[in-house]
Amino acid sequence: MLEIQALSKRYGSFAALDDVTLSIGEGELVALIGPSGAGKSTLIRCVNRLVEPTGGNVVLKGTNLTTLSRSALRFERRRIGMIFQDYALVNRLTVMENVLSGRLGYVGFLRSLVRRFPQADVDEAFRLLARVGLEGLHDRRADALSGGQRQRVGIARALLQSPQLLLVDEPTASLDPRTARQIMRLVSELCRERGLAAIINIHDVPLARSFTDRIIGLAAGKIVFNGAPDALNDEVLTTIYGDEDWSQTTQSDAAEEEEVAA
Repeated sequence: MLEIQALSKRYGSFAALDDVTLSIGEGELVALIGPSGAGKSTLIRCVNRLVEPTGGNVVLKGTNLTTLSRSALRFERRRIGMIFQDYALVNRLTVMENVLSGRLGYVGFLRSLVRRFPQADVDEAFRLLARVGLEGLHDRRADALSGGQRQRVGIARALLQSPQLLLVDEPTASLDPRTARQIMRLVSELCRERGLAAIINIHDVPLARSFTDRIIGLAAGKIVFNGAPDALNDEVLTTIYGDEDWSQTTQSDAAEEEEVAA
């Protein structure tokens, strides 16, 4: 459903992405892992053109996003939901107002300006808030929420957009380990329920192993691993990150798998 073809992004002589080619299937959850500066966030942001690629193509269900005009891109972005590391909420607005902003691509300018959304959108927003564990918090200001709650608002907002593809940029980076596992489990469950494909940029290797179908390893802007989570052994991790003792990662991974099974 998503084809990334020879994608590159250069800043002068520096290649943030270098000839990246990969495919994402319907309903597939794919993790991007790699060291800082490997190009993970750049790749995600090139998909919806928050960052403009230098070369290559991004094709979503037959539509080449990289060749679209700005007006056509705004329309196509309705099909791509995004969850941000820093939540990207408007602090002075309520939880409900932030969630309903996921429908801005579907309602007219005047209706959005005065925050008059169709009742069906409001009803679905309430359902999503209950599903992500925020029932009863719809009137609370965003700046009164914990980090985990703010990320749940971001998830509900992205899903209210009714996307076909979800881009998730470091959803657990600012969260404690327990909340991080809960958020990754929630994202995984929601994608399964809705048949959503997702690309998840994540630093936590055990979480990537536990909650995604496939892992892409990036290093210096290139794909150096593309395979199943159980193929991510010490040798592969060394290829992605460099020499290190990976025994602690393996132990953490085993503990995570036990918790998920329980």
